[in-house]
Amino acid sequence: MSGFENFGVRGDLADDVLLECGICWTRYDPAEGDAVAQIAPGTPFSVLPDDWRCPNCDAPKAKFMAVES
Repeated sequence: MSGFENFGVRGDLADDVLLECGICWTRYDPAEGDAVAQIAPGTPFSVLPDDWRCPNCDAPKAKFMAVES
C-alpha cells in the first residue's frame, strides 16, 4: 500500500496505532492524546471529534496516515 492509499479517516485501525500528519509529519499517539485540544491520553484516533485538526499545522483528520511498525 502506498502512503497516499493510507490517507483518510478509517474505522479499521487498532486503538493503539500511531498516526502521522501527511502535511507536517506530526504524530498522534493515542497513549499521549493531544494536550492542545484537551484530548485525554488513551483516546484512539477513531474516536477523536470529526472537527479535530493537527495541533501543528491545522490539517484535518483525513490527512493523517497510519504509521507502519
